[in-house]
Amino acid sequence: MRKNVLLLFSKVPEAGLVKTRLTTLKDGVFAPEVASALYHCMLFDVAEICMAAFDLLEGGGAAASRHSARSSQGLSVAPFDLGSATPPPSSSTDAAAPTPSTLDTYELVISTPVGSADAMRALFADAGTWPQPIAVVEDAGATFDEHYNDAFQQCWDAGADCILSMGADMPALTVNDVTAGFDALHQLADADTPGIVLAPDQEMGVSVIGWTRQTADAPHAFNHTGVFYNADGLTVLPAYIQKARAANLAARYLPPIPDVDTMADLMHAITLVEALNYCAPFDGNTPPWRTAQALREMGWDEVRVPPNDLHDPREHIDS
Repeated sequence: MRKNVLLLFSKVPEAGLVKTRLTTLKDGVFAPEVASALYHCMLFDVAEICMAAFDLLEGGGAAASRHSARSSQGLSVAPFDLGSATPPPSSSTDAAAPTPSTLDTYELVISTPVGSADAMRALFADAGTWPQPIAVVEDAGATFDEHYNDAFQQCWDAGADCILSMGADMPALTVNDVTAGFDALHQLADADTPGIVLAPDQEMGVSVIGWTRQTADAPHAFNHTGVFYNADGLTVLPAYIQKARAANLAARYLPPIPDVDTMADLMHAITLVEALNYCAPFDGNTPPWRTAQALREMGWDEVRVPPNDLHDPREHIDS
């Protein structure tokens, strides 16, 4: 048995406390209530996408394809204790797969700041029933590094063998991103190679980071210390690489996944959300349909740009 945890870091979507760079409180254009509602949709979309990936990883390809056909009925889960999840029963319609030497199970764990676990559980429970259980833990610390270290340690203590972590503000996340992350972790684990996997974001940071228990234990003892608060001024992506290089660890690079912090990020995300939802019936992916619906209701489902002259000369090419 190999226990895999997808550790999803998220605040409760409260107005004025999440996505403030999209609001008039800072340099955005939305009311705080609008920005928090948009983040609420992103959080639920990311959770559903992760669960669809679990279906694929556990061999339920047909079950995963059913996720992409979900309508806007809303999905959620009853709370449970960290470590109590069990793999869902396989569907009788799915093709039988050979029994692997290692049986992988997958859990979605949402890590939220101290004092907000009950509110996070209620948020999901109020929406209905989710395909799989969701654990909620509280992370503590004086810095972002410490919060991340605390959440990871809780998962290691609960028996995790591989942890893949990400934020909930990534409506462009795909099932393939999640499966690729765990596949990379498993390749490291199967080869008995200590190392990390990571996917960059669009601004010198990371969207996805994870490693195996072997990497977390001594003598490697890899963690997040010095990454988000780097004394040398490094941004998150090079800080992780610097730590991996210093520990002589392997590192697996995953395709970039953009997140949404600023208005410029949102403009990019709007185009991706539209494309993902249009392509979903053709490629079987699980689309961020809640985010798409929210953007339509906000009147922000299209991005138009004015013409500009900031390009290389073309007079010698165009007639």
